[in-house]
Amino acid sequence: MCNMIYIWTTKYRYKVLIGRIAERTREIIRQSCNSMDISIIKGSIGKEHIHVLISCPPSISVSKIVQQLKGKTSKVLLREYKELKKRYWGQHLWSSGYFCRSVGFITQNTIKEYIENQTDEYEETFKIIG
Repeated sequence: MCNMIYIWTTKYRYKVLIGRIAERTREIIRQSCNSMDISIIKGSIGKEHIHVLISCPPSISVSKIVQQLKGKTSKVLLREYKELKKRYWGQHLWSSGYFCRSVGFITQNTIKEYIENQTDEYEETFKIIG
C-alpha cells in the first residue's frame, strides 16, 4: 500500500464547504475511497479546501484517484444542492489543479500533524473545520 496526501480547492476559493455540504462531501469521499479499496488515514474539510491522507493500492494511479474523488463529489454536490449549482453554473465545483505527494518524501506523522493542526479539534479521523 502507498500513502499519499491529496489537497484540492474549490473553484475561485469560494467558501462553500460548510454545514451539510461539508458533511455530504466527507460522506461521498468516504464512499469513493471504499469503492476503490482506499483507506483514509486522516482528512479535513475546510471552507474552501480538502486535505486527505490515504493508503491506496499501488495499482491505482494518482490521476485516477483524483478523478474519482473530485469528479464524484462535484457531480453529486451540484446535483443535490441548488445553491452550488447556481454559483457553479459551468458544472465545475473544484479548481483544475491539486496537490499530491507520496509519504516517502516526508513522514506520515508530519502529514497527520499538518492536517490535525488545521483546527483545534482532534476527535475525528476525517473532520470538518469550516
